[in-house]
Amino acid sequence: MGLESTIICVDNSEFMRNGDYLPTRLQAQQDAVNVIAHSKTRSNPESNVALMTLSDLSVLVTLTTDTGKLLAKLHQINPTGNMRFISGIKIAHLALKHRQGKNHKTRIVAFVGSPIEVEEKELVKLAKKLKKEKVNIDIINIGEEEANTKLLNTFIETINGKEGTSSHLVTIPPGPHLTDALVSSPILQGEDGAAAGGSGGGGFEFGVDPNDDPELALALRVSMEEQRARQQAEAGQTNPPQEGDGAATTPAAAAEADTSEEAMLQRALAMSMDGGAEASSGGGGGSVDLAAMTEEEQIAYAMRMSMAEEESAQGGESMDVDDKEDYSEVMDDPAFLQSVLQNLPGVDPQSEAVKNAMGAIKDEKKDKDKDKKEDK
Repeated sequence: MGLESTIICVDNSEFMRNGDYLPTRLQAQQDAVNVIAHSKTRSNPESNVALMTLSDLSVLVTLTTDTGKLLAKLHQINPTGNMRFISGIKIAHLALKHRQGKNHKTRIVAFVGSPIEVEEKELVKLAKKLKKEKVNIDIINIGEEEANTKLLNTFIETINGKEGTSSHLVTIPPGPHLTDALVSSPILQGEDGAAAGGSGGGGFEFGVDPNDDPELALALRVSMEEQRARQQAEAGQTNPPQEGDGAATTPAAAAEADTSEEAMLQRALAMSMDGGAEASSGGGGGSVDLAAMTEEEQIAYAMRMSMAEEESAQGGESMDVDDKEDYSEVMDDPAFLQSVLQNLPGVDPQSEAVKNAMGAIKDEKKDKDKDKKEDK
């Protein structure tokens, strides 16, 4: 491709907040501008690019070969007001007139995503002026196809004339891949149908042969990765507040995430049941249907099994101790208790309270002996 000075006009009206082009119309434009700028400068190192907006009519970057400067300003653009198509194209034409390289061809690349509220005759008049000044124009028509397509077709046909093909209108329907559609369009394929980087682009990722232009291919790949990351971030921010959407997507999305946790919980419950089989049978519990339980009920059941294991272990230890040493006979001996009480400081064995306690112990012992005799 020969030397060319290009000014890219971005539609930054309030219509650019719409999300029919993911993540929004404005952010989809930003990715597309990134690709166009790299394509123009890679096709010829001396070609330069400028950037302006069609709503507030600001020339953000004058003609330059430094795409980094252009991209830095690109991400500062915010939606505001209404698009002024005719005024914006006139300002873009004026900026191209003041280019330093007078031997450069001139081109305007304009994104149109808002209704064009002008009469057809005014567009035809502007098109004739651009044709006379030999200014080519490419228009990317997005979002408002029904309102704008007829007017823009007339505009481009007037500039091209009967045999001209240097100006293009590309209408891209809503969807997530504005950049992909643009890569295969005549805007980046060149006037002769060849890709801007010098290849046909057939069969290659993004329509660009990495062997012919590795930098452009890398820029396209990076742009698409950034767009995917931004789409994921936007989806994460916008989906949770929408209760209706969340209710529809959460069970399906959470099913895979919960599978591993649910499997671990089932294994833990199975281990608890195996370890506490005696405790569960002693408690009279039959087979338990874990699938019918809620998650809270399953956790509570596991805790009961664990506590039953601990109680059975503690009971076994206490029985072992009782088998080794039995203090019940000593504690039931009134004479032994009387001698112990006499040795305790501050205790009067002859007091009424102590006598009552000793009498109660004797009565209890008699009752126990009587019960043992009856059992025999």
